[in-house]
Amino acid sequence: MAIWHGSISLEGASRNSKGTMMEACGIEILERGEDWLKGRMPVDSRTRQVYGILHGGASCVLAETLGSMASAMVVDAAKFRVAGIEINANHVRSVSEGWVEGIARPLHLGRTTHIWDIRITNVEGKLVCVSRLTTAILAAG
Repeated sequence: MAIWHGSISLEGASRNSKGTMMEACGIEILERGEDWLKGRMPVDSRTRQVYGILHGGASCVLAETLGSMASAMVVDAAKFRVAGIEINANHVRSVSEGWVEGIARPLHLGRTTHIWDIRITNVEGKLVCVSRLTTAILAAG
């Protein structure tokens, strides 16, 4: 059973990214399944740290983008908005070039909070980062 509210398009979500961190880091939303949202981010000068590998903060940006966007797609946007209130990340493997992909899946979809598990992998499908994001569900307005 799909968890999404209404018919929010991935194209519409991407259009809203103009002038945001999502655009600055080159994050793209790729697809959505019944209970997951998938996106990717380049490993390049925007997202590498001084040693030439993916910056841990950039992984957190991808994770929070996917989890927050997924959370926003679950609620009725006319009544609610979401805000990230906690994120953690374990960095498992380094990446120096190419792309990383992330998939956000819900662990908890409550009335006032959502908790998302976000797994980021390299192009070979090897785990790069595992993250957990908690979002608050707030009244719109």
